Amino acid sequence: MRLDKFLKLSRVIKRRTVANDVCQAGRVMVNGKQAKPSVQLKVGDEVSIFFGSGEVRFKVTSLPETVRKEEAASMYELLE
Repeated sequence: MRLDKFLKLSRVIKRRTVANDVCQAGRVMVNGKQAKPSVQLKVGDEVSIFFGSGEVRFKVTSLPETVRKEEAASMYELLE
């Protein structure tokens, strides 16, 4: 699944166009490498997103094509 689509489906970022912009600005890393929106994610990948003064790190746990709002958080596991 594409990175920008995953960020939208998992509700980490609200809109896919915003996810696209964040990736193109160089604020997203997958497994320690800067990622473009078209990067194909796999289960087990570690994603880091840099927001303002903070960072969000999580591990991809599932890649369903559709997901309900209540189940979106099960697509990833937050890392410290």
